[in-house]
Amino acid sequence: MILEPTKKIFIMEKTVHVSNKGATLDTNRRNFLKLGGAGLLVAGLTLVGCRNEEMAYEQPDSIFDLGTGDVGILNYAYALEQLEADFYTKVVNNFYSGISSAEKQVFIDIYNHEVIHRDFFKAAITAAGAAPTPNLEFKYDGVDFNSRTSILATAKALEDTGVAAYNGAGKYIKNLDYLVIAGKIVSVEARHAAAIRDIINPGSMDFAGDDVIGSNGLDVAKEPKDIVAAAGSFFKTPFTWKEQGIG
Repeated sequence: MILEPTKKIFIMEKTVHVSNKGATLDTNRRNFLKLGGAGLLVAGLTLVGCRNEEMAYEQPDSIFDLGTGDVGILNYAYALEQLEADFYTKVVNNFYSGISSAEKQVFIDIYNHEVIHRDFFKAAITAAGAAPTPNLEFKYDGVDFNSRTSILATAKALEDTGVAAYNGAGKYIKNLDYLVIAGKIVSVEARHAAAIRDIINPGSMDFAGDDVIGSNGLDVAKEPKDIVAAAGSFFKTPFTWKEQGIG
């Protein structure tokens, strides 16, 4: 959907429900993921759109711009969730050779979570009366989907980046309903990151390594511009986010 520079979007109040019964988890890692997603995935996602909020943004040329205000943040999250869902779709459709049943189930659970997150953001943006980011295409240069080491390294990078993205974007969210949902989702993403780190180095302290947890005891937070720069190599479809100086 291409918006003319003069067209304005009026955000109407609407409630979106996206629910999932969730999978039962057998291993310790799976139970860890289940606990992280219990409130978010089993109880379901509920989001109330902004009321009487007017947003307007330009759509330059044919490249999609994420937008302004909370809509821009939602589209930003939607783009990242599209990436994660796409990656795990490829993983679960062609597991690397020799994968254990426990690792296989962890990837399936993470895949299910990411698809729920992706579909939720699309529904939320649409309910807000705005244009969601189009279906994006991705590229995985250097990623060997037949290699356990390559898949786990990529999963670790994506999950760590996702957590830092939500942490960094929170301060820009004005609607408290959106902020609550973002908090629930980032907690699930953090559990994904911890589970992947534990698979890579079982029984270690890497799940809360110094590279992601600061001396203040808080997780890393990164600005949208830094996140897009870090994850940009995965995006085949270009987009801009003028409000954040991207593109």
